[in-house]
Amino acid sequence: MRKIFSRTEAYDKVHFAVMAIENGAQKMNIPAQSMEQRLMKTDLIHKRLFRHYDMLHTQSLEYVTDDIVETLQNREAKL
Repeated sequence: MRKIFSRTEAYDKVHFAVMAIENGAQKMNIPAQSMEQRLMKTDLIHKRLFRHYDMLHTQSLEYVTDDIVETLQNREAKL
Protein backbone atom coordinates (compact mmCIF):
# COMPACT_ATOMS: atom_id res chain seq x y z
CA MET A 1 0.00 0.00 0.00
CA ARG A 2 1.30 3.43 -0.97
CA LYS A 3 1.55 6.14 1.63
CA ILE A 4 -0.26 9.30 0.57
CA PHE A 5 1.79 12.43 1.02
CA SER A 6 -0.03 15.18 2.84
CA ARG A 7 1.22 18.73 2.52
CA THR A 8 1.53 20.85 5.59
CA GLU A 9 2.01 24.56 6.05
CA ALA A 10 5.61 23.88 7.09
CA TYR A 11 6.22 21.99 3.84
CA ASP A 12 4.70 24.85 1.83
CA LYS A 13 6.89 27.41 3.60
CA VAL A 14 10.06 25.40 3.01
CA HIS A 15 9.17 24.85 -0.65
CA PHE A 16 8.49 28.57 -1.03
CA ALA A 17 11.83 29.46 0.61
CA VAL A 18 13.72 27.05 -1.67
CA MET A 19 12.18 28.67 -4.75
CA ALA A 20 13.01 32.15 -3.45
CA ILE A 21 16.60 31.13 -2.67
CA GLU A 22 17.15 29.52 -6.06
CA ASN A 23 15.65 32.41 -8.00
CA GLY A 24 17.44 35.00 -5.88
CA ALA A 25 20.72 33.21 -6.53
CA GLN A 26 20.08 33.22 -10.26
CA LYS A 27 19.26 36.94 -10.20
CA MET A 28 22.46 37.68 -8.26
CA ASN A 29 24.46 35.24 -10.42
CA ILE A 30 25.73 33.31 -7.39
CA PRO A 31 25.39 29.66 -6.33
CA ALA A 32 22.20 28.81 -4.45
CA GLN A 33 24.29 27.57 -1.52
CA SER A 34 25.91 31.02 -1.21
CA MET A 35 22.50 32.67 -1.33
CA GLU A 36 21.20 30.36 1.39
CA GLN A 37 24.23 31.08 3.58
CA ARG A 38 23.81 34.84 3.17
CA LEU A 39 20.10 34.63 3.97
CA MET A 40 20.82 32.45 7.01
CA LYS A 41 23.52 34.87 8.22
CA THR A 42 21.06 37.76 8.06
CA ASP A 43 18.20 35.59 9.41
CA LEU A 44 16.04 36.46 6.40
CA ILE A 45 14.79 32.93 5.80
CA HIS A 46 12.87 33.00 9.07
CA LYS A 47 12.29 36.73 9.49
CA ARG A 48 11.26 37.42 5.89
CA LEU A 49 10.32 34.30 3.94
CA PHE A 50 8.68 32.29 6.74
CA ARG A 51 7.26 35.15 8.82
CA HIS A 52 5.72 36.92 5.80
CA TYR A 53 4.81 33.77 3.88
CA ASP A 54 1.07 34.52 4.00
CA MET A 55 1.56 37.76 2.09
CA LEU A 56 4.56 36.86 -0.09
CA HIS A 57 3.30 33.55 -1.47
CA THR A 58 0.40 35.37 -3.14
CA GLN A 59 2.84 37.48 -5.18
CA SER A 60 4.60 36.56 -8.42
CA LEU A 61 7.90 34.70 -8.26
CA GLU A 62 9.55 37.74 -9.86
CA TYR A 63 8.22 40.00 -7.09
CA VAL A 64 9.41 37.62 -4.35
CA THR A 65 12.81 37.30 -6.01
CA ASP A 66 13.24 41.06 -6.29
CA ASP A 67 12.02 41.51 -2.71
CA ILE A 68 14.40 39.00 -1.15
CA VAL A 69 17.41 40.24 -3.16
CA GLU A 70 16.72 43.87 -2.25
CA THR A 71 16.09 43.00 1.39
CA LEU A 72 19.30 40.96 1.55
CA GLN A 73 21.37 43.73 -0.01
CA ASN A 74 19.91 46.32 2.37
CA ARG A 75 20.50 44.08 5.39
CA GLU A 76 24.09 43.33 4.38
CA ALA A 77 24.79 47.04 3.78
CA LYS A 78 23.82 47.72 7.41
CA LEU A 79 26.22 45.07 8.75
